[in-house]
Amino acid sequence: MSETPPVCDYEGSDYQAQFWGAGDRAYEDRSEAVALRRLMPRGGVRLLEVGAGAGRNTSRYVGYKQIVLLDYSATQIAQAHERFGDRLDLVYVVGDAYRLPFAPSVFDGATMIRTLHHMADPALALRQIGDVMAPGGALVLEFANKRNAKAILRWVSRRQAWNPFGREPIEFAELNFDFHPTAVGEWLAQAGFRVERRLAVSQFRQALLKRLFPLRLLVGLDALVQRPGGLWPVSPSVFVQARRSGSGSVSGALVWRCPACGGLDLRPGDNRLECLSCRRAWGIEDGVYDFKTPVDGPPLA
Repeated sequence: MSETPPVCDYEGSDYQAQFWGAGDRAYEDRSEAVALRRLMPRGGVRLLEVGAGAGRNTSRYVGYKQIVLLDYSATQIAQAHERFGDRLDLVYVVGDAYRLPFAPSVFDGATMIRTLHHMADPALALRQIGDVMAPGGALVLEFANKRNAKAILRWVSRRQAWNPFGREPIEFAELNFDFHPTAVGEWLAQAGFRVERRLAVSQFRQALLKRLFPLRLLVGLDALVQRPGGLWPVSPSVFVQARRSGSGSVSGALVWRCPACGGLDLRPGDNRLECLSCRRAWGIEDGVYDFKTPVDGPPLA
């Protein structure tokens, strides 16, 4: 495989505790929970959670026989493992969303929440997800909306140089991007998905509103406007339900793919999976599969 884009790495961070636990973001968390309840299928065989972090949303995915938590950060996955333990229905994976270590058609469900905005090449990341999903599988995607109300007002009042109606992404901080809804729809189509539903989420994400109004009221108001707002979203966050095109069935077993060479012949070894094609080995430690750095063989490009 060729060299992939840079990745935003949360290795060693206390993101879950600081951003969600102590960051006054209960409104955002609960509004996102409402959106997930509306968009998630009732269940399936196997779900891929891309950018799982410490597992904030994992317990919200019900009805699947197996859930695979994937994150680029080993410490984030370790926190998720500590949180949920060695459950038979959970698989913990450290890996790169640009090099997903899974065979085609092994998932009939996938989520990517608060992760796409870290992608320098979002179209590539979505193609990777499309490649590992079975036809008919459902993807629930969240992205940061470039065409949000605050950006529009700032641009109209000339306090902002960039045009929120332009299709190109805007990088407002290093490896932090806002995307135009139309552009995201085009990338999904290129990845083999058709958009079925769209919700506008966190419409009242303002510190003043959080101080003035009770949490329950704000979440209730957000729930009321998510569906109509999704017709032409100006919210800071947008949720999309998209369906993988075609017909077929999901694989009965989770089959690994070497993220270095794409080979599907991985042989279990002593706390490792060995790729018979490129001779790289990928470690398994404390119940976590590590496809980020090979333990044996040449390093990734």
